[in-house]
Amino acid sequence: MRHVVIIRPGGYDRLVIEDAPDLVPTPGHVIVDVEAAGVNYADCIVRMGLYKSARTLMGYPMTPGFEFAGRVAGAGDNVRRFAVGQHVYGVTLFNGYATQVSVPEHQLFTLPAELTVLEAATFPVAFLTAWYAALKLGQAASGMTALVHAAAGGVGSALTQILTAAGCDVVGVVGSSEKISVAKNMGCREVIDKSAEPLWSKAEQYSARGYDLIFDSVGVATLGQGYRHLAPMGKLVTYGFSSMLPRAGHRVNVFALAMNFLKTPRFNPIHMADDNRSVLGFNLSFLFEHKEILEEGMRYVLHLLQEHKLRPLPVVEYPAEDVSRAHRDLESGRTTGKLALRMRAA
Repeated sequence: MRHVVIIRPGGYDRLVIEDAPDLVPTPGHVIVDVEAAGVNYADCIVRMGLYKSARTLMGYPMTPGFEFAGRVAGAGDNVRRFAVGQHVYGVTLFNGYATQVSVPEHQLFTLPAELTVLEAATFPVAFLTAWYAALKLGQAASGMTALVHAAAGGVGSALTQILTAAGCDVVGVVGSSEKISVAKNMGCREVIDKSAEPLWSKAEQYSARGYDLIFDSVGVATLGQGYRHLAPMGKLVTYGFSSMLPRAGHRVNVFALAMNFLKTPRFNPIHMADDNRSVLGFNLSFLFEHKEILEEGMRYVLHLLQEHKLRPLPVVEYPAEDVSRAHRDLESGRTTGKLALRMRAA
């Protein structure tokens, strides 16, 4: 097999492709010949050395990647649901950027007719994140008004579709004018281009009473104002901190990181009770071991897909050898939808 390896934390030059022995089945695990792997912003954070679980659970050198699609190549004892040759997709706590991956059976799903291999390889992380944020934490319901940051990105696009399907009124936030049409196409009623107009005054214009739900992957730059723009009983759901991190091609600045950490709002539970507002956060990768959560989430989003209430996101494909370019493009903030690495021919 071949896999992308981060030799040690740093820039794009730390991503190299190496050979490794083929995987051997172990009890309860399925080996998949990976055709495509999704590229997520979390992978970039792993490369920078700033993803805590990558350091504590894996260490360096290590292989990034949280999602993939391909064919079953082998199965260990006690595997009941999958057979060799079957088209599948799934999630993994790292190791996805490889031509082979081994995962517990419950982290794997049968490829549905509605998804191509590339779409399937980039489906789980965005849509499971969106499902968990919107429905398990946010308890989204018909009539609610939601504000979605990065609404033209992978998770933002998935969130907008799931919230719209739940009957919510969605206002999106994007970082450039070319992303407005993407966010509207996903279901946003209004879209705020924060590069050209004042974010929070426009947010007030579109929902004077505040927002029942705000979904924030930006972090220090928006959390404080997001909390202040919640309606009574409102919930601020956070799942990322992109504003703390360097843009494409820039080195990690430890001093800037420390300053941003100090600037990050601290939410006092006494004040939250007085304000009648909530702040919630999560990391999807830590939920992979929870079989019931994965099955419930995937069942829900596949049902919406089959009912034509959501659609897979557009995918830009990169050869595995161009993994550095994929990371650079994703960090640039100019991409929409999802990115995928082609690990082997279909």
